[in-house]
Amino acid sequence: MLRGQRLGGLKFKRQEQLGDYIADFVCFGARLIVEADGGQHAESKGDAVRDAWLTAQGFRVLRFWNNDVLGNPDGVARVILDAALPPLPNPSPARGEGL
Repeated sequence: MLRGQRLGGLKFKRQEQLGDYIADFVCFGARLIVEADGGQHAESKGDAVRDAWLTAQGFRVLRFWNNDVLGNPDGVARVILDAALPPLPNPSPARGEGL
């Protein structure tokens, strides 16, 4: 779903090195990292340290279990899009917007 800018026109790179870490997928334009994890990542202290470092570098990290990616790709895609795309501006009723 992340290949060829299929998801909202976002450009993701696969297996990209960031510092001492390798991200499964990274979109530099949205400062977003997507990780697809197997059971070996359950409650991993190493992942928490890694995520904290990546967050300190200005990235948002999303983690999905492999079975969620395979069983609910539309739901996973929606979460990724919601995280990557900027929110719509809130109209200001005081200025007559959004009426």
